[in-house]
Amino acid sequence: MSTIDWGALGVNLVAAAGAALAVHLATFAVGARRGLHRIVDIAWGLAFAAVAAVTWWLSAGDGDDGRRLVVAAATIVWGVRLAAHIAHRSRGHGEDPRYTALLDEAPGSRTLYALRTVHLGQAALVWFISLPVQAASYSSAPLDPLAYAGLAVWATGLAFEAVGDHQLARFKADPANRGRIMDQGLWAWTRHPNYFGDSLVWWGLYLLACTAWQPAIVVLVSPVLMTLLLTAGSGKRLLEKYMAHRPGYAAYAARTSGFIPLPPRTSARGTPERTK
Repeated sequence: MSTIDWGALGVNLVAAAGAALAVHLATFAVGARRGLHRIVDIAWGLAFAAVAAVTWWLSAGDGDDGRRLVVAAATIVWGVRLAAHIAHRSRGHGEDPRYTALLDEAPGSRTLYALRTVHLGQAALVWFISLPVQAASYSSAPLDPLAYAGLAVWATGLAFEAVGDHQLARFKADPANRGRIMDQGLWAWTRHPNYFGDSLVWWGLYLLACTAWQPAIVVLVSPVLMTLLLTAGSGKRLLEKYMAHRPGYAAYAARTSGFIPLPPRTSARGTPERTK
């Protein structure tokens, strides 16, 4: 029977908050000095990796070693890959238009406003969304079929995210595609394969925490929140608002699923609609 030392997990919650806060405060210091707060997107994945590493270390002797290792490794691999991808993608670019628009509305100091709304806000989200990682690490239950199912969901999500990012980067690198809408590969099946993959990653990690009904209920809010952020928060919604004015995007959106991968919608003649 699975047991969780809730007292030890409580201590870990405090330590995890400290780890997420440390990463984002360091990122804020660099961003404030450079006047470039888009680097917080790099810190997002690194903060999750830091929480996973701290949790793995603190949970020694409290949780099953196999489950602890798998959860920590899965979270760190995902977080570091995402951070590396964003760092490479944003190299040589100025401030993200999202943060420029946000900071233009600052009621006082732009720097302090960035600290409150961008950096500290993301640190709090990292702590909250990482609850399944923390809870799973303190479970005494060895890896079981549900855990392996969670790993399969995680791996599928990571593949969608990594392949989608690679396909988009390769598409943008070709000068012949300048001004065109990416509608190839995974992007023909969903307008956001990277966001969809991100969501699957966290549902997979949630399944790894489902070792008893109590943690399963308590941490369910975490993958739900991540999915909402990706679809209705700062992910899909804001990106599509920015892309709406691009020539051909309306036609692409009309034939391509907004999130869950589905075959492209076809025209009345039975052939996939394409942007001219």
